[in-house]
Amino acid sequence: MLPPNFVVALKYDYEKDNAPTVTAKGAHLAAEQILKIADEHDIPLYKDPELVTILSKIPLGDEIPQDLYLAVAEVIAFAYGLSNKTILEKL
Repeated sequence: MLPPNFVVALKYDYEKDNAPTVTAKGAHLAAEQILKIADEHDIPLYKDPELVTILSKIPLGDEIPQDLYLAVAEVIAFAYGLSNKTILEKL
């Protein structure tokens, strides 16, 4: 089980034909640093503990697997409703 302050950052480039990628993840101090960067760049946060648990198993730099497309599409829709930036998942 992940600690309650675990975060996963995703990046999606809608201009390319690629799936979103995991760009950062971590707990405690690492999570705080990721969240600080997100705040500094007005990157939206989306809370979904179950999705964070699944995304935490994906290696850094890897695209999300096809079976997560729908779940992550909801996150992307949320983020694009707020801005066109990197997306952070927070547990």
